[in-house]
Amino acid sequence: MDQENLKALLEQVREGAVSVDEALERLRHMPFEALGYATIDHHRAIRTGMPEVIFGKGKTTEQTAGIAARLLERSSNVLVTRTTRDVYEALRARFPEAEYFPLSGALRVWRDRTLRGKGKLLVISAGTTDLPVAEEAVVTAEVMGNEVVQVHDVGVAGIHRLLGHYDRLKEARVIVVCAGMEGALPSAVGGLVSCPVIAVPTSVGYGASFHGLAALLGMLNSCASNVSVVNIDNGFGGGYVASLINRL
Repeated sequence: MDQENLKALLEQVREGAVSVDEALERLRHMPFEALGYATIDHHRAIRTGMPEVIFGKGKTTEQTAGIAARLLERSSNVLVTRTTRDVYEALRARFPEAEYFPLSGALRVWRDRTLRGKGKLLVISAGTTDLPVAEEAVVTAEVMGNEVVQVHDVGVAGIHRLLGHYDRLKEARVIVVCAGMEGALPSAVGGLVSCPVIAVPTSVGYGASFHGLAALLGMLNSCASNVSVVNIDNGFGGGYVASLINRL
């Protein structure tokens, strides 16, 4: 239950439309609910403005779908990252509006599409092979209530491609940049804009890239002062932090 739904419930109690006992039953599982294999944090949406996000990797189909279903009983939206089509099919049987993004493995139920961001959130990928990470950032930012603009395959090997989207760069309130190899693109973007840039290193590259470590270190050593960095392949983290900034 998010803050708006909780406020509406309390208003219904005050007006007599909902009894105290009925309201107590709805709030019974706050702040958390123990399922045995998981302890669901139903209180998180009130604290942070976003319901608990499910990390799907390593969970069974039954576990992931079960957690998502219980969250959806009390929340309008749910996001699952790094999950499978089997989980999607299981959840879609109960929630036909569920969407699956096979490139990133993201799954969402997006019923409340209220825009909460103050401006446009731009997601950029350096190359086509960075798209799975970028897609995770996009799906996350959208379900958190942002107008998301995407620009792809504009890495520094052809910097003129990035400059061709300069108008979009200037319009963005916050930018997420996903890049592998040497991880130079966030610095190039950061030097062109006045807004925060969230750099997401990806595990794309040859041997000396060390599965994204070279890109991570390059981004951490950026000479662009408006660049901050999240973990390797963490498109979710990039989209989430960018969303919080866009709400301020």
